[in-house]
Amino acid sequence: MLCLCSRESVIWINEGKRDLIMKDYFRNNESTSDDLRRQRSKVAKYVKLGKRTGYSLWLIAIILFFGLFFTDFDGPLVVILLVCLITGCVILLPSIVLSYAVRAADREDQQHT
Repeated sequence: MLCLCSRESVIWINEGKRDLIMKDYFRNNESTSDDLRRQRSKVAKYVKLGKRTGYSLWLIAIILFFGLFFTDFDGPLVVILLVCLITGCVILLPSIVLSYAVRAADREDQQHT
């Protein structure tokens, strides 16, 4: 028998029968939904920061591209352009996906209340 523990719950896995038995420490549904809303707002705050950072890096990359387009394409500015573009993409990907997840969860909450 295997026990997976976290703050919110304990999961017992019986490997022979593959049964999952979950015991929640939160017995009150209201406290669970409040905790989820609090956690969702925290994720939304980080998503907003990630989107701002990612789009700002893309803006810097676009400005650098047009600046370098009318001059020569060499020097350290090309490296900065590539770093801004790639870093912006890496930051934006999870931010956009998580923003859709947060919006869907909010929509689901509004429909059930």
